[in-house]
Amino acid sequence: MAFNTLIIEKKNGYAIVKLNRPHEMNAISHEMCNELYCAFVDLENNIDVRSIIITGGEYVFSAGMDIKEISSLPNVKVEEYFKSIKKYVEKIYSCHKPVIAAVGGIALGGGFNIVTVCDLVVASESAIFCHPELKFGFNPLFYPLSQVVGLTKAKEIVMLGEPIGANEALKIGLINKVVQPEKFMHEAENMAEVLAKRSTKVVEELKNICSIVPKMDKRAAIDLEFSIGSMLFARDECKAHMNEVLFLEKLHKKKK
Repeated sequence: MAFNTLIIEKKNGYAIVKLNRPHEMNAISHEMCNELYCAFVDLENNIDVRSIIITGGEYVFSAGMDIKEISSLPNVKVEEYFKSIKKYVEKIYSCHKPVIAAVGGIALGGGFNIVTVCDLVVASESAIFCHPELKFGFNPLFYPLSQVVGLTKAKEIVMLGEPIGANEALKIGLINKVVQPEKFMHEAENMAEVLAKRSTKVVEELKNICSIVPKMDKRAAIDLEFSIGSMLFARDECKAHMNEVLFLEKLHKKKK
């Protein structure tokens, strides 16, 4: 499928989705909303893709929603526009495959939203995160952010709208790693390669655990995790991996 606002690169076991509106600082237009949704539908259904990276490139992740476009919308079109935003955000958030955000430069507003609905985040030292929506008179997306950094910190971020540098983002648990600008994509691809080698079924179930368990009481959470563990352990794939490890251990002992 051809895209106007995205570049899709498929590699060995993973794919890279690159936001591609460089002259608009990767501002998220209505067209990009629809293309992001379609791209993630396609990649989620592609059995050769087992993990996904989303990035904006070296200098900017995304400046957020396309203010020029959205400010000119007639009021009767606003609801439809926001539905298109909701559609791709939900698609990324609920993707069965692990999604890694590789952030270089700024991630503002809608761009910041994308980061918060990804599973893992690698950021360049130059990365800056900010929710300036309140200054424009509407609300930032709060829920995914609060699940990542906690209620109190999320309130501060969305209400004050102050920029957060990469090191501060790491400190508050917003991102997983900070690396030098020339290395952040390499680090993200390393993660994607590792995940691509894991069992698709196990990774999908683990994503479900990570999503569901925090909302459960402790007994129900433990029960669910052991139930899923039992189901996964009983599969032939799991036993094959264990037999392989045992075989390698025996081989190592013989060499000694």
